[in-house]
Amino acid sequence: MPSVITVTSDDLALPLEQHVAHVAAALDAYGHVVALAPAEVDDAARRRLHTVRSALEADRLAIVPLALPPLARVLLGEQLRQLSGTDLGPGVLAGAARLLSYYLHSGALLGSVAKLDRVPVGVGSHVKSLVPGRHFAVLAHPEPYVGEADPAAVPPGPGYMTQLALAGKGLDPGWITGPLAAAWRSQHVREVPLPPDSARWWGTGKLVEFTAYIADVGMLYQLVTSVRRDTCTWCGLEVIGDQCLFCATRLADRHGPAKHAANPRGRSVETPRRPQLEPHKR
Repeated sequence: MPSVITVTSDDLALPLEQHVAHVAAALDAYGHVVALAPAEVDDAARRRLHTVRSALEADRLAIVPLALPPLARVLLGEQLRQLSGTDLGPGVLAGAARLLSYYLHSGALLGSVAKLDRVPVGVGSHVKSLVPGRHFAVLAHPEPYVGEADPAAVPPGPGYMTQLALAGKGLDPGWITGPLAAAWRSQHVREVPLPPDSARWWGTGKLVEFTAYIADVGMLYQLVTSVRRDTCTWCGLEVIGDQCLFCATRLADRHGPAKHAANPRGRSVETPRRPQLEPHKR
């Protein structure tokens, strides 16, 4: 059973030796570790993780960069930990991180967009940020959206059943728990701690971050198992997608034997009928 971790700036507070020891202990305990990291190549937390991997010479540590807001990354890690209790192997779980990210709708209620650089912001919104008391509804994933937090103007949401998580401070979350939750037909609204990277990511400390996500592990499992699986030609792990995220081998030859697998299964799973959700990218 692999371990799934979400890498944040809090990891930088640890001395490098202690961070290496923690990851080594996780590898010893679980066999494989899937780490969800920010997408930016110059992000300090992501660079730290690559340093840890190099120090351990660990090909059982998969670093998965994701262009997601902090709360969405936390919830994706939660989904993967649920799936780690099923029969899915580490290579499939690592690939599932990218697959399931397309089913997250993530944004924030902000008091200002003056320092927001993750989502395109028009001149008009920048000017309105100078007026005290303005609240902005921002969607960062899957499609960018910036507008005033108006009950009559809600950004487009998921076309399938989700739950809504919110985290934040300094603003009234009523627009999220009211108009947004109703428009997105959220089955349940839960409040969670604000991730440590949220204020830096959104450019302000006055925010309430929110993410709509699939909470049903059965539906998550159905989504992942609906995708074709292959065997990595280098390490022999069963994977989904076009690359093994543990050894970085690209699956150009989908029928070649695994070079370093002790017992390569060499099978692919036939794709069953896809559930009626929004199409994801492959």
